[in-house]
Amino acid sequence: MPKIVDAAQRRQEIVAAVCRIIATDGLERASLREVADEAGLAVGSVRHYFDSSDDLLAFAFAAVSDRILARLNAALTGLVAAAEADQGRAVLTLLGEFLPLDEDRALDACAWLAFRNAARIRPFLAAEADRSHRAVAAVVGQVITRLLGEEAASGGGAGPQLVTAAEHLLATLDGLAMHALLQPGWMSPEMCRDVLETHIDGLRRRVGASH
Repeated sequence: MPKIVDAAQRRQEIVAAVCRIIATDGLERASLREVADEAGLAVGSVRHYFDSSDDLLAFAFAAVSDRILARLNAALTGLVAAAEADQGRAVLTLLGEFLPLDEDRALDACAWLAFRNAARIRPFLAAEADRSHRAVAAVVGQVITRLLGEEAASGGGAGPQLVTAAEHLLATLDGLAMHALLQPGWMSPEMCRDVLETHIDGLRRRVGASH
């Protein structure tokens, strides 16, 4: 009797192979044949789920984005539920989900950054690049609102300040992730957390000084 293959699990195995290839050799090598070899499958098995390399890469991009967003939203639930004294720790935990602080997050961060960069010149990736950016920005916006406090966030003229603070934090996270991937010997997980904590403390001081 032939073995029944779980389609969802097989797709995730193929996505994992895409991420490993991106981390070691770059997005350009992630063809159907190379991904099949990495996953230990026949090319025909991969084609059973994906019609083309573009189809495979678009699916992998969405899967990586969804994985990151699931971690962010779980951490956001923890932040909302955290006592006031634990808010700072909860914020750092949430923002740490963006960063390559362990092997799984490093693979996701490397793939996500590579896909977002490729979306500039590969139109079939553009919609997912926009969707994932908006979803991540929404989470960061909620973090900024909690950091500033509801009173500061709802005050007159707070809108532009919130947007600027959110964009600054997004840029910091992107830079930290890239730096940690390119220079892992220097930008260790501990250094990433220290830089992030310093940035958050500076944001709080600037907001406090303006109110």
